[in-house]
Amino acid sequence: MIGKVITGKSFGGCIRYVVQKHDASILNAAGIRIQEASQIINDFNLQRKFNPDLGKAVGHIVLSWSVYDAAKLNDEVMVTLAKEYLHKMKIPDTQYLVVKHNDREHPHIHIVYNRVDNNGKTISDNFQKQRNVHVTKELTLKHGFYLSSGKDQVKRQQLMGVDKVKYELFDAIRSASKKVKSIDELIKILAKSGITTHLKYKGNTDEVQGISFSKGEYKFKGSEIDRSLSYAKLINAIQEQQFKPEKSLADQLREAIRNNEQGNTHESHYLKQAISVGAELFGGLMANMPEEDDTPEIKRIKRNGQEQSQGISR
Repeated sequence: MIGKVITGKSFGGCIRYVVQKHDASILNAAGIRIQEASQIINDFNLQRKFNPDLGKAVGHIVLSWSVYDAAKLNDEVMVTLAKEYLHKMKIPDTQYLVVKHNDREHPHIHIVYNRVDNNGKTISDNFQKQRNVHVTKELTLKHGFYLSSGKDQVKRQQLMGVDKVKYELFDAIRSASKKVKSIDELIKILAKSGITTHLKYKGNTDEVQGISFSKGEYKFKGSEIDRSLSYAKLINAIQEQQFKPEKSLADQLREAIRNNEQGNTHESHYLKQAISVGAELFGGLMANMPEEDDTPEIKRIKRNGQEQSQGISR
């Protein structure tokens, strides 16, 4: 279970997107009429007038579960989870709307709430994103939902905007860090992919205190992309890499195929190279087989292997 926290200015745009999506279904609501989208918008806007100085009165949260959790989830369970989430997020006594979407493979719901509560007071959004991470993890463990082993499970092709860039950075940095012997080498390799590295120094000293990465208009601290990409952990990983034994050809092929299947196109050239090397070795082995054991099929394989080997050597 994961959550995405959004704040906005317009109830109109948010409600129309959430409610009028194909196959969307309203599961629960409080303090609003739900017969028509226009009624929902009017009711939210009426309450926000009690606190006109609050520009971003729209609270919007997306709760998503793994496809492996689908059997555990029905409409009633999702509503219960939405209410439990709102309570733990300290979002009480306000209008809200819970809507289920069916446009993705994984189960997910949208919660729209009014940041102007029923007493006209502002519901704070301070530290909401940090609290969201804690709450969704707590609920995942409490209810026995699927816990992903990491970012490798995320489907990159479905990402957009800031999330797409963040995962592009994660994939590129993780891949490059396995091939370098220093931070300077890492900076140079990432620059070739259009990624700029920013080092933060302590005061007026040469001591590096942190690291950030930027691509296009987006910039993130290493630890924001992933905890493993903080400056200290990157340094440790690079140093440990120098003492690791060289991978066997079989392990290299497995890793290259796995990365290619996950859509890491920046490593696809490595897959081709690894397969070519494998073909060369296989051709060499076949060429050394005793002639008396040759069958027409073996001869054909040996001939293809030798041609492939010659092609590579050129």
